[in-house]
Amino acid sequence: MFNPNEVGIKNGNIFGFSCSEEEAEIVIIPVCSDITCSYKKGTANAPEKILEASTQLDFYSPYLEEAWEQKLYLLSIDYNAKDENKVIGTLASKVIKKQERGEGLNKDDCKILEQVNKHSKQQAVSIKQLSTAVLNKKKIPLLLGGDHGVALGNIQAIAEKYTNFGILQIDAHADLRDRYEGFETSHASIMFNALKCTQISKLVQVGVRDVCPDEIAIINGSNGRVKTFFDWDLKSAQYSGKTWQEQCDKVIRELPKKVYVSFDIDGLKPSLCPNTGTPVPGGLEYEQAAYLLNKVVENGCQIIGADLCEVGNNDWDANVGARILYVLTTLITKAVYSL
Repeated sequence: MFNPNEVGIKNGNIFGFSCSEEEAEIVIIPVCSDITCSYKKGTANAPEKILEASTQLDFYSPYLEEAWEQKLYLLSIDYNAKDENKVIGTLASKVIKKQERGEGLNKDDCKILEQVNKHSKQQAVSIKQLSTAVLNKKKIPLLLGGDHGVALGNIQAIAEKYTNFGILQIDAHADLRDRYEGFETSHASIMFNALKCTQISKLVQVGVRDVCPDEIAIINGSNGRVKTFFDWDLKSAQYSGKTWQEQCDKVIRELPKKVYVSFDIDGLKPSLCPNTGTPVPGGLEYEQAAYLLNKVVENGCQIIGADLCEVGNNDWDANVGARILYVLTTLITKAVYSL
């Protein structure tokens, strides 16, 4: 039996919890891939690093009584897929570096782009199949990346089960680019691709502070389907006396009752995630993010799925990532119990 007053046992399951896949209410799907990362790689190692860090947490939660009794199960890490992703990622990096130097792409480079895009699409199909299997068992899938692009298959599986839901995206980036550096399922394109699912009635973004003009045009031209709470606006309101509660209330009013949470760790301040793929100054404090997610649940929203991505390959980043993961699973469980 799990003892929340002692260090977690390294039993292969997240946080060292004693829970089988059959017993689990939340199934965590690890994806070790950072193929299209264009600045810093390493997030492919996040599932392993977070698993290692997770048993060092203390498990009292202010959000849920006896939170350590929540039913969680981490699927086994696919090391063969990780090795294959590393090979493909090395090829992708070659093309990325050429573009960053302003060099044109030759026929071989174009073949690499085709190969990477094909592999990424196949990966999305595989992830969707895993997530669908979880949903068919009436469990909640939580994808643990990896770069943000790998969340697409999980979102697509959710879209096949639910006819109307919203995405709450905590992120430094809008991720609304139509391809990026030639990659169709880039980490910078996850929300552009997700919005192709017509079942997504609303995308609500919080903390965005690194965005290109094309993305601004998509936001402004979305007829309200995309609502972005830019970090500079959040900070300006804070400096003018607005409380975080007031700002969270505005965020929640934009959300439908069924919500998918997409948490890119770079939505936090870079001091909390210095080794993420693309760190950006500004961002949320850890407790601000936790407060927002708790308020989402307390206002009657049901979290139907989630992802946590872009955690860096470093002990500190993994420590923070494990704690964000615990907050996410706790509040998903709280939402289930409150229904």
